[in-house]
Amino acid sequence: MSTVSVLKVKPVRQSVSATEWEARVNLAACYRLCDHYDMSDMIYTHISARVPDESNRFLLNPHGMLFDEMTASCFLKVDLDGNVVYKPELEQGYGLHPAGFVIHSAIYKARADVMAVMHTHTIPGMAVSSLKCGLLPLTQTSHRFYSRVAYHDFNGPERDLGEREKLAQHLGSYDVMILRNHGLLTVGPSVQETFNRMYGLERSCRAQLAAMACNTELNVLTDEIVDKSVAMYQPGVVRPYGLLEWHGLLRMLDRKDASYRE
Repeated sequence: MSTVSVLKVKPVRQSVSATEWEARVNLAACYRLCDHYDMSDMIYTHISARVPDESNRFLLNPHGMLFDEMTASCFLKVDLDGNVVYKPELEQGYGLHPAGFVIHSAIYKARADVMAVMHTHTIPGMAVSSLKCGLLPLTQTSHRFYSRVAYHDFNGPERDLGEREKLAQHLGSYDVMILRNHGLLTVGPSVQETFNRMYGLERSCRAQLAAMACNTELNVLTDEIVDKSVAMYQPGVVRPYGLLEWHGLLRMLDRKDASYRE
């Protein structure tokens, strides 16, 4: 009978800068929150954070760890050329996921303003990504994103380095992208804002699918109302979503399991 190996991660707090450690804690929290809100896909998606004082490097999950296992010390540190600068000493040998590197490095390379990237394969996200119509402005929540959503056509799993240029080009200056027939992606100037965008986008997709599945006429808003509502969510008009909520989310995680901080 085989035995399950114990996951042991060497603490790195004393060997990284204070700003990197803070980024690591927030990133680990983001993974736990993704799992808590049913947005994880076992080991098959990824969230990253740019190292604050090393702009050409980012933190990414070791491929093989579940989202609810992530801790501040567990992350790989990777440069934009795919070199693993730091790898935790894991008996399991978990390493860099090719698709994770392609997607995240593409965005960090093209967007100096981006400090975090989140990619999911949720059922609602994959379903909406497979609809010709994409995201519809059916709900108030969707108006945060509608008209500011980028789309990237599916060309096979993102393991080809040649896909990086297309990913960056299609995202452009937007912070939200639907990967057609694949899933969802959000970026932002912080882990907190990036997570909140994904949370809102996910709920928008879930609400759209629920409404479309009711087999009754939808209450379609007029273009005038949609334009007015969308304008009220323009950057600079409302507060940056994600920052005010973050401390409450961390308190919730601390009550459940504070090991993400290790």
